[in-house]
Amino acid sequence: MTESSEAYQRDIHRQIAERLKDLVPRDPALPPHPYLRRHLAEHAALGEVLDDDHVTPALLAWESSSQVRRLLAAQDTASDRRQWLRAWAVLEPFALNAGPLSRLCSLQVARHAATTRLPSQGAAPAPAPSLNSPVPISPLWSDRVAPTPAWTTSPTQVTSLAILRPPAGKAAKIATGDDAGTLRLLRTDGRLTHIPLHLHSGAITHLLALHGGLLITAGTDGRVMAVKEEDGQLTHRLITHREQTWVSSLTTYQPDGHPRLLLAAFSDGEVEAVSLGRFHPQPLSMSRLEDSSALLCGIRTAEGGHRLLFSVHDTVYCFDGDTTKVHSRHRGRVRALVALPQPGQYAVGDERGRVTLCDLGAEDFVSVGRHDAVPAGATPAAVTSLQLVSFEHRPALVSAAGDGTLQLWRLPTLRPIAGVLTAHTAPVNAMTYLPGSNRLLSGGADRIVRSWAVDEATFGQEPKTWNRVTASAVSPSAPHRLAIARASRVILRDLATGAETTRLKGRRITALAWPQVTGRRLLAAALDDLSIICVDPDSSLEIGPPMAGHILPIRALVTVPSAAGERLASAGADGRVCVWQPSTGERLALFGDHDLTVRALATHQDTEHRFLASGGGDGNIRIWNSDTLEQHARTIKCDQGLINDLAFVTPEDGGPLIAAAGRDGTLKLWDPDTGQSVRALTCSDGELSAVTSVRLPLGRTVLAAAGKTSIHLWDASTAQPLLQIVTGSPIASLKTVQDTDEATSSILLASGVAGPMAVRLHHNLL
Repeated sequence: MTESSEAYQRDIHRQIAERLKDLVPRDPALPPHPYLRRHLAEHAALGEVLDDDHVTPALLAWESSSQVRRLLAAQDTASDRRQWLRAWAVLEPFALNAGPLSRLCSLQVARHAATTRLPSQGAAPAPAPSLNSPVPISPLWSDRVAPTPAWTTSPTQVTSLAILRPPAGKAAKIATGDDAGTLRLLRTDGRLTHIPLHLHSGAITHLLALHGGLLITAGTDGRVMAVKEEDGQLTHRLITHREQTWVSSLTTYQPDGHPRLLLAAFSDGEVEAVSLGRFHPQPLSMSRLEDSSALLCGIRTAEGGHRLLFSVHDTVYCFDGDTTKVHSRHRGRVRALVALPQPGQYAVGDERGRVTLCDLGAEDFVSVGRHDAVPAGATPAAVTSLQLVSFEHRPALVSAAGDGTLQLWRLPTLRPIAGVLTAHTAPVNAMTYLPGSNRLLSGGADRIVRSWAVDEATFGQEPKTWNRVTASAVSPSAPHRLAIARASRVILRDLATGAETTRLKGRRITALAWPQVTGRRLLAAALDDLSIICVDPDSSLEIGPPMAGHILPIRALVTVPSAAGERLASAGADGRVCVWQPSTGERLALFGDHDLTVRALATHQDTEHRFLASGGGDGNIRIWNSDTLEQHARTIKCDQGLINDLAFVTPEDGGPLIAAAGRDGTLKLWDPDTGQSVRALTCSDGELSAVTSVRLPLGRTVLAAAGKTSIHLWDASTAQPLLQIVTGSPIASLKTVQDTDEATSSILLASGVAGPMAVRLHHNLL
C-alpha cells in the first residue's frame, strides 16, 4: 500500500470516528449503540484520533470490545487528551463483570488518581470531558500509584507461562497456568483461543513448550500432562503421575548418542525420563536428589556434547550420563537455572537475590561473572525466574524477583542494562519471551500478566514507588483529617483545605485511631516498639503516658464507646485484646482468649448495646460488653478461614449483626447473641481483606468490602450488590465516617499497596 493510499485510509477512519462520536449519548447512564461500543475505538485508532474527544467516558462505561488497552499499547500514549483512555486501560481487565455504573465510578477514581499525581511544573493538561449525570461517588483525594495496564488478568494467581509455537503457518499462542490447575491459551493480543482447561488438582507450576505445538504441563499434584491442539480442539493425556509428590522441575535432555528425553524431577527426589513423542519410560542412571525443590536444566557443551545440570539446595551439579560432579556453589538456595546461548554457559538465580554466570569449561568450577540483582544497600529479594531475551539483536537475560521487579542483563558480561523495573505488586512467578515482537511477558502473584518491550527505555524508566500504607484512620468529626502512616512517618491531610502536615517522623506505625481524650480529638498510634501513644495532631506533642502491654506487634486500634466515656482498644499478633484509658495510660482489661493473631477490631453503640468485637487468625469472633468488659454470649466459630476484618451492621428491625470478611472470599453476617450465620455475600474477587459499614437514611445500611481488585458495596438487608469500585490492586484497609458537612453523604478512606484514596459516597444515589 502506497503512502498516499495509507493516508486516504486514515482519513476515511477519521471521518467515520468523527461521525460516530456524535452519536454517543451525552448521559453515561444511557447505553450507546452496540456498533459504537465495539468499533468506535478501533476507527479512532486507525484514523489516529484515539483520544478522549472521540472515545468519551460515556462510551467507555459501556465499551465491550476490550480493544482500548491494546490500541493504546500500540501507539504513543503521552497525549494529555487521553486521560480517560489511560484510566480505562488500567482498570478495564478487572472490570469485565462490572456494570456500566460501576465502570463509570471506577473511571472517575482511576482518572482522579492519575491526574492528581501529574507533575506540577509545565503547562497544565487539557481538561478531560466531564460527566453529564450524577454518580454515587466523587473522588476527594488520592495518592495512589497508577499501575501499568495489564496484558491480561487471571481469576487466580499466575504460576507459569510459555510460548506455544504451532506448526508453520499458524500464529504463536501464549499458555498460562494458575494455582487452581487451569491452563489458558491466549492470542498475542490477550484474547482466549479456547475455553480454559482444568488439568491439575493443584497449581500448574511448569509449562514446557516443544516443537509442533506440543505443551507439557506439570503441577503440585505430581502429574505431568501433554496438551496439543488438534482439529481446533485441545487434547490432553497423562504422561506420568507420582502420588503425594509435586513436580519441582521440567526440562529436556539429550544423552550423548541417544534421542532427546523429557525429564521431570519430583519432590521425593526421583527423576523420571520419558521419550519425546510416545512418552515411553526410559532408564536414567541418576541417584535420588536430596532436595524436594531440585531444578533440572539440559545444556550443550562447547565440545558438542550434552550434559544435565541439577541443583540441590545451594549447589549445582553436572551429570554426563554416567557420573555426577559438583560444578558451582552459591550463597543461597538455587531458585532459577537456565542454559545460555554460548555452549557450556548457564545462569543461576538464588534466594539471596544474586544472578551468577557459570561456565562448564572453567577448570576450577567457579563463576566467571556475578553481580548483585539489587542496588547496593537495598534488601535483596529472591530471584524467582530467569528468561533469555534479545536486546539490540544480541542475547540478554532478564531476572525476576520476589519483590515484583525485573532486571535486564547483558551477556556474557552480566552487566545490568538501565535500572530495576517495577513490574508487579507481588512476587513474579514466571516469564516468557515473544521473539517476533521483542516483548517479555511476566506473570505475578497479583494475578496479572504484563507485557514489556525489551529495550532500554522500558527498563530504564523511573522506579515506581508503591506507597505501601502501614496504617490509616479518618477522624470522625469535623474537620475531617486523614491519617496515613507509611515510610516511618504519618501524613495528616485536612480534607476541607487540602493542607498536609507530617507527624511522628522516624517512627514506624502499625495502627492508628482518633480517640476523644478530655474533650480533644487526639491521634493514637501503635509503634513498632509495641507501645501506644496519643499525640496532639496540631503540635505533635505527646499527651498522657504511653500504653504498653503487648508482646508482639499491634495490628488494630479502635475507639471504644462506654458509659464512662471513650476508651481505646488494641489487638495484636500475640492474640491479646487490650482496653485502655488513654488519658491515664491505664490498662482496663486484657482479653487473651484468641489463639492466634487478632487482625481486626470493631465497635457498636445504640440505646441498648455497647460492643467491642475481635477476630483473627483462629477464625473466631469474640464480642465484649464495653461497659462491663466481659464477653457477650458465646464465641462465634466462623467457617471462613482467617478473619481479616469486622464491621457491625444494624438492620431495620432487630439487634446488631457482625459482618466478617474472610480469607475464603466470603462476607458473612453473624448474630452476636446466637453465634449463627444470618447471611452470606460473595463477589468472586478472591480473599476479602477489609470491610466497613455505612449508615444510610431510612434505616438502610451499606456494607463495603475490599477484594483483590475492587471495593464491593452491598445493601446489608437484602444482600443486593449496589456498586463495584474497581481499583486494580489490593486494598488492605477501609474506614468510613459520616460526612458532617453533608448529612447525605459519607467519606470512605481506602488504602493498600498502591497507596491511599478518599471518596465521598452519596447516600441518595446508592
